[in-house]
Amino acid sequence: MTTAPPDDASAGSPTVLRIMLGGQLRQLRESRGISRETAGYEIRASESKISRVELGRVGFKERDVADLLTLYGVVDEAERAPVLALVRRANSPGWWHRYGDILPAWFQPYLGLEASASVIRTYEVKFVPGLLQTEDYARAVVLLGHQRASPAEIEHRVRLRMERQQRVFSGPGGGPQIWAVVDEAALRRPVGGSEVMRAQLKNLIDATPNTHVRLQVIPFRSGGYAAAGGPFTVLRFRDQELPDMVYIELLTSALYLDKREETHDYVLMMDQLAVEAEPPARTVELLEAALADLANQGR
Repeated sequence: MTTAPPDDASAGSPTVLRIMLGGQLRQLRESRGISRETAGYEIRASESKISRVELGRVGFKERDVADLLTLYGVVDEAERAPVLALVRRANSPGWWHRYGDILPAWFQPYLGLEASASVIRTYEVKFVPGLLQTEDYARAVVLLGHQRASPAEIEHRVRLRMERQQRVFSGPGGGPQIWAVVDEAALRRPVGGSEVMRAQLKNLIDATPNTHVRLQVIPFRSGGYAAAGGPFTVLRFRDQELPDMVYIELLTSALYLDKREETHDYVLMMDQLAVEAEPPARTVELLEAALADLANQGR
């Protein structure tokens, strides 16, 4: 038995739709006892292609899905129609499509996942999290990573980050819950100069009353702590069929972890970071202290 496709409010993006559709195809295949090799042969593809399809890592051809449904015994048009409609929705370009000239392929899935998440928990060491950056701070961060880019490209990248923020925070119900744990170093490093950093700190102070944002700081006095490695993000989704996902950005690629045995340790680590960080009630105090020290440095 197939299920009706989710509505836009619950699914959100083509990325998530592909994951959900892939999972549904996997369940159908396994319920019929059909191997990935046999399924691949049916659509003139390899076993690894079926694996990527079922993980939602690639797009779908409607003809291929139709052939797979037939192989899996789903021949009733009333059952096939919703699935094929979902294929068309999953193949539609995301809002980030017009930024394709600057977006690496490995980052595009994250934008779709982020837009569909109900909770985004992120840990940052060097920078203020992207979803909480001001435009000038974002520009300074972009310049650090793209020093040879033209001014037009820099502005294009900044617009992408600003639109990303706008779309996340304007999502259903005011957008997802953002729970960020930030090393104090990210608040003390004057990225873009003192004026830019001052505005960024004030923006974080203004964001703290937002019921959708929880910001915690790990102060220098904590010494060593749980996540001594690099930043990572844990995404949780509204649809219970979608597992938690961990996103880890590397220099020229990214890791997307969705198996429970892979994500479990990161979820525990994020919980531990929240315990070791100062409580949210002290965040404004720490931000104001960083702001005051920045002002004193300018004298």
